[in-house]
Amino acid sequence: MKIISLFNNKGGVGKTTLAFHLSHILADMGHNVLMIDLDPQCNLTICGMDEEKLHEMWTKEDSYIEDYDATLKKTSKEDYEKLIKETRTIHFLLKPSEDGISEFTDLPPALKIRNNLSLIPGRLTIHQFESKIAERWSGAYMGDPLAIRTITNIRNIAEEYSQLYNFDFVIIDTSPSLGILNKVIISTVDGFLIPALPDMFSQYGIRNIGNSLKQWRKEFDTIYRLISEEKREKFPQNFVRFLGYTIYNAKKYSGQTEWDLARAHYNYAQQIPETIENFISEDVRSHLTPNFVHQPIGGTSVMHSHNTLPNMAQKYKCPIWQGPDSAKLSPEDASTIKGNANTFYRPTKEKYKDFANSFLERIATLD
Repeated sequence: MKIISLFNNKGGVGKTTLAFHLSHILADMGHNVLMIDLDPQCNLTICGMDEEKLHEMWTKEDSYIEDYDATLKKTSKEDYEKLIKETRTIHFLLKPSEDGISEFTDLPPALKIRNNLSLIPGRLTIHQFESKIAERWSGAYMGDPLAIRTITNIRNIAEEYSQLYNFDFVIIDTSPSLGILNKVIISTVDGFLIPALPDMFSQYGIRNIGNSLKQWRKEFDTIYRLISEEKREKFPQNFVRFLGYTIYNAKKYSGQTEWDLARAHYNYAQQIPETIENFISEDVRSHLTPNFVHQPIGGTSVMHSHNTLPNMAQKYKCPIWQGPDSAKLSPEDASTIKGNANTFYRPTKEKYKDFANSFLERIATLD
């Protein structure tokens, strides 16, 4: 089992769209995948489930998010057991460590999206957990049990679900922030990849990630040295490792450059490997061959713009290639989607499969 995050300090690079489609194509290929939405915007959740059902889920959790222990004491055993037999959000799952009370004896089921694919939905209240990480961070250096539990809880939840349901991959979606929540997420997953646009902003995003990783590693290494052997077992054996980058959803200009990008975009794209080598430390990418560092994951397979196709995928809660077969198509969309099914929609499946195969080659370097 591998826990993977897609991350860029620059928003608008298609991170969530790629996480959603990568998860679906891995499921199509026979891998059992769990998606966890840790982006406060909850876009991955919205891609995967109906908003009315999400609202109902949040409403049932509201009093627990406000004060978990007090609500638990007022709730009958029967009602509580009924609650945790249903899918719960990631913030609900993190509340016991946030509030410093006992963890769940039984984990609520993840939301079954389809065969081989499940989701732990997000919540806009996840900033509360982030505040607790910040509050307890210094305690981790002294081996405080609650501090250690708080900063390792996201990984521990991913591992527990994987053991219970035999997930092969846990794909975590994050915000573009370099704040303390993402410090904990990125530092404790097995690997991360960077979706990027061929522009100046993605270059700076990669720089910022590289500089932050250096600092984060120093902090985690210091904590690890100071705490007992028993507490070290809660941490992953290795600091996170870099899987590579991909250029995603860039506008196509056929025949202008090697990658069919506009000249200015191509020039920026060619600078990405150098930026990686200059700013992302070799110790988090030493497992990669030079070719894996220099070439985007999947080559040009998902490089070019899908235009409105991702919007349709989010609207109908399915990957792009399944859009024409959705039973939920509205009359105004049906003619356009079905009319372009074999031209635009269905061919994306092979492109994402190419991307996934390249991704799996990078995953193999982690072992």
